[in-house]
Amino acid sequence: MTDQYAVIGNPIGHTKSPLIHRLFAKETGQDITYTGMEAPTEPADAFAATVRRFIAAGGRGMNVTAPFKLQAFAIADERSERAALAGAVNAMKFENGRIIAENFDGVGLVRDIEVNLNQPLAGKRVLVLGAGGAVRGALLPFIAARPAELVVANRHVPKAEAVVAQVASSSRLIACGYRELETMGQFDLVVNATSASLTGQLPPVAPSVFSPRGAAYELAYGKGLTPFLRLARNAGVQGVADGVGMLVEQAAEAFEWWRGVRPRTQAVIDRLTVPLK
Repeated sequence: MTDQYAVIGNPIGHTKSPLIHRLFAKETGQDITYTGMEAPTEPADAFAATVRRFIAAGGRGMNVTAPFKLQAFAIADERSERAALAGAVNAMKFENGRIIAENFDGVGLVRDIEVNLNQPLAGKRVLVLGAGGAVRGALLPFIAARPAELVVANRHVPKAEAVVAQVASSSRLIACGYRELETMGQFDLVVNATSASLTGQLPPVAPSVFSPRGAAYELAYGKGLTPFLRLARNAGVQGVADGVGMLVEQAAEAFEWWRGVRPRTQAVIDRLTVPLK
C-alpha cells in the first residue's frame, strides 16, 4: 500500500516540496505519494482539523510551511529539542495516534554550508543576521558545528539577546545590534536570515563584516543575486549561495526520518538552482 505524505501551508502553489520528495522517492525506490495541501487559516482550529483528517485518511507524515509552523508546534504530542528551541515545526510524523514534531531547517542549512559548499564551520567566526524563527531553529546545529564565535545580530537587540539566552552552551555565543558589528572585524561566514531580501531590501550591515576568503549565505532562494549577496560579492566574497541547498537538505532530513533511507541531494539542488547573476 502506498504511503501518503504532504506539505501543508497557505498559499501552497509555490512549494517545491512535492517535486523534491517525488525525486527522492524515485531515486530511493520508496512507494509514497506526496502532495501539496492548502489549509484554511480560519477558523482558529482549521489547521488542526486538516491535519487530523489527513491522519485519519492514512497520512504518515507532513512538512509544514508558512503560516502554520507555530500551529504545528502547538498540536504536537512530542517535540524534538530543535523544535522546542525554535518554537516552530517544519516536519511531523504520525505514529500510534501521536503527532511527533521536528525542525530540520537548521540541520539542512548547516549541512548545505559544510558539505555542499565545502565550508566547515569548526573554529570559524560566524555571523547570523536576524533573530526570528529560522535563527532559533538553526542555533543548535550551528553550535554543534563548533565555530570559534557565533554572533546573532538584529535591529532590535533585546530580541537577539532573548534568542541567545535560550541556548546554554560553552560555545562563544554573542547577541548584538548592527552598529556593534562595525568594530567586530570580518567573519568567515555571514548568513542573512532577515526578511529583507523578500522585498528586495538590504539588511543594515556594512561590507566590512565580510571576509573575501569566506562565504555569504542568503536564506531566501530562487531570487538570483539579492542585495545582500551583491553586497558580499562587491566586498570580494567569492563563495556566495542562496537557500536552495538548505531547502533540499532539510527535505532530505525529513525523508530519512520518515523512510529510514537517505536520498542523494546534489542532482535535486542542481535542478532547482537559479543562477546568481
